[in-house]
Amino acid sequence: METMKLRSHIGADGILQIQTPTDLKDTPVEVVVVIQPLPNADVATSSEVEPQYNAWGKPTTKKSISNAIARMQELRRQVALDKTSLRSMIEEGRRF
Repeated sequence: METMKLRSHIGADGILQIQTPTDLKDTPVEVVVVIQPLPNADVATSSEVEPQYNAWGKPTTKKSISNAIARMQELRRQVALDKTSLRSMIEEGRRF
């Protein structure tokens, strides 16, 4: 059994949307939801940092962001064309 404490916001439409990653996959589960309104002052002055997750449900950290940036820069270097190649491609395109 896993217990999570989350903070969320119910929109003007009155619908609460909850998305959270779990280690469970393709299995039936029982979910218990307790809704407790928070005072506005508590929400505004909260110093808690809510974790953020990427598209695969993994938590994002400074290290994971740095790794992603480094991978993108490496990919840019791998696929980059030098200026002479670009010039020859432009000239080739002008022939048609």
